[in-house]
Amino acid sequence: MSFVAFATRNRKEILRDPLSMIFGIGFPVVLILLLSFMKQSIPGMSDVFAIENFAPGMAVFGLSFIALFSGMLMAGDRSSSYLMRLFASPLTGFDYIMGYSFPLLPFAMFQCAICFLTAIIVGLSVSVNILIAIIALIPVSLLFISIGLLMGSVLSSNQMNGAGAILTNGALWLSGALFPLDTVGGAFKTVCYALPFAHSVDLVKSALFGNYSSILSHVWWVLGYAAIIFIIAVILFKKKMKG
Repeated sequence: MSFVAFATRNRKEILRDPLSMIFGIGFPVVLILLLSFMKQSIPGMSDVFAIENFAPGMAVFGLSFIALFSGMLMAGDRSSSYLMRLFASPLTGFDYIMGYSFPLLPFAMFQCAICFLTAIIVGLSVSVNILIAIIALIPVSLLFISIGLLMGSVLSSNQMNGAGAILTNGALWLSGALFPLDTVGGAFKTVCYALPFAHSVDLVKSALFGNYSSILSHVWWVLGYAAIIFIIAVILFKKKMKG
């Protein structure tokens, strides 16, 4: 538990930038409202833009901003003398990574809850499955936090801007958040399901629709990617410490 004090400092740093938090929460909410309006305005699109179909995708997409936050925080510390001084402490590379990860998970869960609350306002039926879907977003949150830590371990603050844009767009277009991947099919669908984003959306959809039997087939993909990326982030961060 030696990382707790470091995690507390990082939580305070995150709260010092409320504008980024508001943007990270607000952008998925705006997309939910926009897609809901499109459902009412475009004939024949009621099935594609049904709230229960795109709300899980928007919740997953919103978590891509968590990756951006974690990466920017770590990259900013690496570019300053703060992290250099902190290397004199007894914290290990694992402690540093956990210290960056720990304060982001509650914020991620709050963001997911806001997305589903917005979905309820625009027509999503209230059921216990919404709570299960939010719980299912925990491994997805760990995935995006791990991605952010990996980027923050190797990229500078300026490089994080471009990498963050690639990540958020990839999470949006390669996950099936905006359109069913079956409508495209072929090699594009195969590539999407080789990555964790489509499995993340299907995991949350399975929980929301009560298809509990299919949850495990997706959660292992998400957790597997999260574990591998997390381990790589720790290894690379240790190398940075030695350098």
